[in-house]
Order: sequence, then C-alpha cells, then structure tokens
Amino acid sequence: MYRNKLKLVIQFLLFITCLSVVLGLKKSTDSTGLIPLVEEIKVNFKLFAQSTNELQKAVTVLNENPQSITRAKNALKNSRLAYKRVAFFMDYFFQSSSLIYNKPAKVEVEEPYMEYQEPSGFQVIEALLFEAQPLMHQKELVAQAELLTSSSSDLPALLYGFTATDKQLLESVRLELVRVITLSITGYDAPELKSGIMEAEQSVRAVQKALLPLLKGADPVSLSLLQGLNKTVAYLHQHPDFDSFDRMKFLTVYALPLQEQLSGVIRISKADLNTQSALNYKAKHIFSRDAIPLDVFPGAVKMDAKMVALGKKLFLENALSGNLKRNCGSCHRPDQYFNEPLKTSVAFDGKSNVPRNAPTLLYAGFQYSQFWDGRVKSLQEQIKAVIANPQEMNGEHQVIMERISRSAAYQRDFKSSFPLLKGNLIHIDAIATALAAYVQSLAPRNSAFDRYINGDRRAMNARQLKGFNLFMGKGQCGSCHFAPLFNGLIPPYYKLTEYEVLGTPENADFKYPKQDHDRGRYNFFPISYYEAAFKTPTVRNIEKTAPYMHNGAFNDLYQVVDFYNKGGGAGLGLNLPGQTLSAKPLNLTEIEMKNIVTFMKSLTDNL
Repeated sequence: MYRNKLKLVIQFLLFITCLSVVLGLKKSTDSTGLIPLVEEIKVNFKLFAQSTNELQKAVTVLNENPQSITRAKNALKNSRLAYKRVAFFMDYFFQSSSLIYNKPAKVEVEEPYMEYQEPSGFQVIEALLFEAQPLMHQKELVAQAELLTSSSSDLPALLYGFTATDKQLLESVRLELVRVITLSITGYDAPELKSGIMEAEQSVRAVQKALLPLLKGADPVSLSLLQGLNKTVAYLHQHPDFDSFDRMKFLTVYALPLQEQLSGVIRISKADLNTQSALNYKAKHIFSRDAIPLDVFPGAVKMDAKMVALGKKLFLENALSGNLKRNCGSCHRPDQYFNEPLKTSVAFDGKSNVPRNAPTLLYAGFQYSQFWDGRVKSLQEQIKAVIANPQEMNGEHQVIMERISRSAAYQRDFKSSFPLLKGNLIHIDAIATALAAYVQSLAPRNSAFDRYINGDRRAMNARQLKGFNLFMGKGQCGSCHFAPLFNGLIPPYYKLTEYEVLGTPENADFKYPKQDHDRGRYNFFPISYYEAAFKTPTVRNIEKTAPYMHNGAFNDLYQVVDFYNKGGGAGLGLNLPGQTLSAKPLNLTEIEMKNIVTFMKSLTDNL
C-alpha cells in the first residue's frame, strides 16, 4: 500500500514538473549551454537509472552473508555518485522531483500548511542498511530501491520541451558549489557511507562539464575558472577519505577561490540571476560577512545608526518592565555575550525560574523564527512577547508606551529615528523596531575563524584547524550547525530554519539521565514530529555562553560534544523514538572532542 501510494506521488510529481517546464519557461535566445547540457544530462540519467537497477538487485538478494551487505552498501554508494552527476540540474530545475532521491531520512514538515512527506530514497536506504540487522528491513529496502528504479527510468521525460537560459545554468552551478562547501564535505547526505568527498568530486565534475561550453573564450577570467575547476577536481580525487580530508585547505585553497572565479565569469558575462536563494551573490564567497543579508529575514529593520543607538538605549531601559526593575539586559547581559550564566533565568517574581535557558542574542537576527520553539517569526514579535510575559518583564504595552512618551529625550530620539511618527504617543511597535535594530547589529563576525577564512592564516592554530576539520567532518557538527553562521539556516537557499530532536536530558549525568519533559515546538504546532523539537542555535561565541541547550542542562562545552558523541538522549538509553539526531556513537576520541571544543572557541568574537 505504502509502495503504491509513494509510486503514484512520484509519477504525479514528475508529470507536474514536466508540465511546468513546458508551460512556464520561455524560449530563450541566450542558451549557449543548453544543448550540450541536455545531452550530458541524458547520458547521466541513463547511467543513474542503471545504478538504481544494480542497487535494487543488491538489496533483493540481501542475506546473512556480510559480503551481501557490503555489496548492497557499495551499490548504494555507486548510485549516489551517479546521482550527483545530475543533482545540480535536478535541484535547480526540478526541485520537487529531486526530493524523491536525496531527502533526509526524517519527516520534514512543510509550514505553514503543516503538510509532510514520508522519507524516501537514498538516505532511508542508507539508514536501514547500516542498522545492526539490515536483513530485518529487506522488504522496505526493496520497496525503496524499486521506487528509485521506477522513478529514475522516467527521468528522461523531464527533458521533453525543456529549455533554459545560460543565466539559469550559471545560477544552478553557483548553488551546487554552495552545496559542496556546506553539505557534501560535512557528510550531510551520507553520514554512514562517508562518501561525501567522492560525491563532492562528482558534483564539481558535473559543474565543470556544464560550464565548458560557456568558457570557450581565452579571457583571463574564464581561464582562471577553468584552472580552478581542474585543481579542485584533482584535489578531491586525490583525497577521497572522508575522515582525514582537510576541509580547511579545501575551502581556502580551492573551493572559496572557485566561488570567486565563477562570480567573476558571471559578472563579466552580465549573467547575474537570483531566483531561489537568500544569498547575496555579490559577496566574495559564502564566508564573507555580507553573504547572507539581514534584509531577507522576517521583520528585518533597515540598519540605521540612530535607530541602533536608540535600540541600545532601550535595551537597558527599566521602564519596559512592570516593576521598573528589569530590562532586556537583565537576562541577556552585554558583558556576558548577551547571555546569562544561569541554567534558566530568575522569573519576574524573583523566586521562581523561567522554563528555558536565555540564549545569546548575538546573530539572533539571522533566523526565520525566534524563541527556542520558533513560535514567532520576527524579532519584533519576540520583543513584544517578552515585554508582556508575566514571567519575564510583565509589562503592559499601553503603560510602557505612556512611560516612554513622557520622556522628552525619547521623544527626540524616536522622532529622529521615525520621521513619519505621528502624535506624541510612542507606539509599542516603534519600541520593538528600535530594539530589533539593535539586536540585528549584534553580529560582529570578527572571530579568529572569520579572520582565518578571510585571509589571515595566522589567526588559528593547528589544534583549532584540526577541530574545524572534525567539526565539519567526522563529528558531523556541521551537518546541523550549517556554515557560515553555524546555526540552523539550511544551505544552499538559506530560506528555512531547522528544528531537531536531540533528546537533551533534564540532567547532566550520562550514567543516569533523566528524561526532559519540555515538549518544545509541539506546544506551538501539536504534531508528533515536533515533540521535543528545538531550533538549532548558532555555536558562534559558545565559549562565552554557558550553560548550554534549551534547558541549560550542560555547563561544560566538552560535555556537550560528548553528549553528541554518545548519540544524544537515545544513545544514552532514553526512550526517544522521534529523535532526529542519530543514536549511534560518533566514536570520537577524547583528543578529537577536545580539538572540536578548541575550534569552537575560535568562533568567539571580540566585542
């Protein structure tokens, strides 16, 4: 039943995407790369279909012999590599269809409609093959493989009537480079197979072939890009081992220069196009400070020095609280990296505590939702909610507006920052906007890591560099704390904020963990997949922002890494069927965990 239903869904998606291409894309005269692209994709569609057939055969004959399991894993790896040769094309031009093949092995909820699709494809097969007893899942493995085989055989139909411009082609490969930098080398797609580096090679080779027809000229910019592609492919080919791969060298010597070279070609070709991503393509590379602009986030305030100064003044204003004794800085202390060194903050009554930890406000503007459970979309909504919350500031909006309006100094400041403000009553929305502007400004990006990645090769030491490679590789930290902000903004589009179920216990005793009963996002969206789900915060400045996690359970950064190393709450033995973090140990050594901690300390900004 499940198999037939999913097959119908796949066939429907293929039909819809085909129809949208035929009806929606206009015939373009600017399509030098179209014909060679389509011919290359045709060949790779065929090779991909053949690889799914081999995968289906391998899981069909799966038995108790360990060699049969190894063969199935190798067939999966080969099929993934074949898919990577068409992934940039599928992800850009046929995004809904691409989800069939390489969607994460967990249910993802489509908000705000609360629709969801059961996991399917490679990552589900991988998870099942790497179970302790994969033979127990043979029926599901065969079903998944059959679906891949059936759908891949239909892929050539996508090319019927297909047309695209060179601008679209260039944007598709631009986004693929971001995927390689932020996802492939972290093992996001294949954490068990550890084939991410080999897959990155196939992705860059596909980009290389797609670009060749557009780079026939002998101009220095095109030649530089061709040389960069050749060097990048060669480096990936020579260093395929996932755990030992030097990610920092790859980024600084090959991948980031390649981004710059591609941008140069696009610029001189006047082929700039941004139809899918929140990224600023004018940025030098993905780790540039301006790569992710603030104005893409809900409620973003235009940065203005007067507005920021007003917000900074309001941040420490006791008149915003019900008892004239508290302000924003009471729980988000500027001298403590806008955090508070308490498990959970003292509530308004001075006796009890609020239910969750007060996270740092640094980089808080770079999110599509606010609060641990993401229950509001903008900083302004969050600010107004905190002011009115009886446990936090317990302030009545009307009373606060009247208080602030009685100040001649605030009247001047608000009229300077809000020229269109009418009347003498300063509205709560203006107060929230000024505070949001200040919070938005709390993003210095001047840590040792930032200096190193942007050219200062003396900014990080050897242990920090080892830690970065582990963070982005074996430790799998970078597959949830995504570069460049190391938070839950999902690459390559950066249009969604991720929520995860980690199984964080109530206490810090790993031998005798206690289940935490905070239901997380479920309290806001009561669906089972959000049970105990929380927003993925940034690990920037984590050295200065203990205690950690939504409940402040851990005081020590090494302890946090060890928690992940042990497989989260489920790995500790807690009953958490909905945990999205793998319950399998990462098998990091003590030295490796310490190196990861050392790297994270390199993310500390100078305030």
